[in-house]
Amino acid sequence: MRLTAFNVKQQGHMRVLLVGMLLVAAMIAGVMSWQAMQKDFETLDGSQYRWSDFSGKWVVVNYFAEWCAPCLREIPELVAFHAEKPADTTIFAVSYDPLSKERIRELKDKYQIHLPLVVPDEKMIMPMERPPYLPATFIIGPDGRVKKTLMGEVSETLLSDTINALKSQSL
Repeated sequence: MRLTAFNVKQQGHMRVLLVGMLLVAAMIAGVMSWQAMQKDFETLDGSQYRWSDFSGKWVVVNYFAEWCAPCLREIPELVAFHAEKPADTTIFAVSYDPLSKERIRELKDKYQIHLPLVVPDEKMIMPMERPPYLPATFIIGPDGRVKKTLMGEVSETLLSDTINALKSQSL
């Protein structure tokens, strides 16, 4: 093949185009990797969640603290709800106080909190404001919005009845 000025110029354009396409592909891969690493919150077992993971599902979020007597009384009720919850429902407990993973693990063992515990940190994203007092339980609907706030002690029956009522309203 005889190289002419036209062929050399054409090869140069192809190289520039190829390098440009590689740069765009690398940027897209970088953005996708960054998004995959983002989380809204993390649980004690290391699982990371985004609220978009729960699209179409019901989520119960309970704020508790060790110094809150009603919070400690309702823990067995929350655990019972967790064991019997509908398939389209998830529950999380969140420490009101910013505690380390080790301290949350101690509370889990001490109070037999057998449900997913959110590790509170400054990067945690929740669909509600931090409650003004405890205990506080929030029911988030399939659209990701808070549908009901229950301030005060809850029971397994109250949670089940409330979610069933909310589900019937959304039909």
